Amino acid sequence: MLITSRDNSLLRQTRAVRDGKIDDLIYVEGLRLCEEALHSGLAIQAVIFSEELARKDKPGKVIADLEKVAERSASVSEKLLESISYTKTPQGIVVLATRPEASQQRLANGLTDQPLLVVMHRINNPVNVGAILRSAEAAGATGAIATANTSDPFSPKSLRGAMGSAFRLPLWLGPEYAEVIQWCQGIGIKTICTAASATASYTEADWTAATALILGPESTGFSEDELAASSQVVKIPMQGEVESLNVSVAAGIVLYEAFRQRRLHE
Repeated sequence: MLITSRDNSLLRQTRAVRDGKIDDLIYVEGLRLCEEALHSGLAIQAVIFSEELARKDKPGKVIADLEKVAERSASVSEKLLESISYTKTPQGIVVLATRPEASQQRLANGLTDQPLLVVMHRINNPVNVGAILRSAEAAGATGAIATANTSDPFSPKSLRGAMGSAFRLPLWLGPEYAEVIQWCQGIGIKTICTAASATASYTEADWTAATALILGPESTGFSEDELAASSQVVKIPMQGEVESLNVSVAAGIVLYEAFRQRRLHE
């Protein structure tokens, strides 16, 4: 259905989704990310695009493909698009999609024989959450878990950082830390935390077995009880006076060690 700029019900709904007021939909902005949502098989509820973008060849084709599957569509002016944009500079296109399933069962269904999982524990920066998911998919992780009080992987900022990885990786959102540990133990997945206080380097761990890498909050780190509950604790050796790395950078370093070991083990 094509709506006019005078019919702003869709625009109101889009602002509500953007602001996190509607739980069952996600807000996707930008041509590349909207195309990722389409190719990942998300249920597209609406597509809103600028008249200027639609006149360009490649964007026009993507928009046409989105309109074929979307329940609603709207071609609007740049000014109207600016009113619903999450970024300072509008990206020319916004998609509303049904929130992908993110549950224990969804994650379990995607497990391989030797899974490599990433657990994000109370990481509240959505940019870091997105970057971790992107690195996780690139390094061959089979799924991810975001514990309670971790930033929503489907928030606009997280989605921009993940660049489509959040659409493809099986996710489980919202469990408590103890629940994650218990679940991993129950199905034979060892859990490895990263902490500066560890004595073993991340390269000394065996990443070829079924493993869950657990990344903790940058501000406080893991509690002693949380570290004790895991199977192993490792650190990333650092030179100079640097005390810690950004959690998404640390995730990338460790995940690619896991990737390296697994390639050699094939």
